[in-house]
Amino acid sequence: MSVQTIEKNGKPEYVVLPWEEYQAMLAVLEDRADAALLAGFSERLARGEEETIPAAVVDRLLAGEQPVRVWREHRGMTQAQLAEAAGVTQSMVAMIERGDRRGTVDTLTVVARALKVDLDDLAAVNAG
Repeated sequence: MSVQTIEKNGKPEYVVLPWEEYQAMLAVLEDRADAALLAGFSERLARGEEETIPAAVVDRLLAGEQPVRVWREHRGMTQAQLAEAAGVTQSMVAMIERGDRRGTVDTLTVVARALKVDLDDLAAVNAG
């Protein structure tokens, strides 16, 4: 590494290095930061605090499918099971899934909790 040191009052104050070497240093630091994030995620995943989501679920959500239905099916629940877990009626779940009702914030909050997802995972599509 070719570095030029600039001193102030006889002590190193700044360094100047070639752009390519600076970019290489940044890449190493970014790789280390990425590795730390991955390690943290892996630890949370092992403790059950995170989950991976199958590509098929992501594809369905990105394609615009109704998120309550997508998450309910991913969790292996029937509408009746979701309704019971959320404390709402099965007909309310069905109406939300069909798009007949958007669901109130309170309703979507309990549905999200029952599905173990964040509210915005459901509300973003239902808000339109």
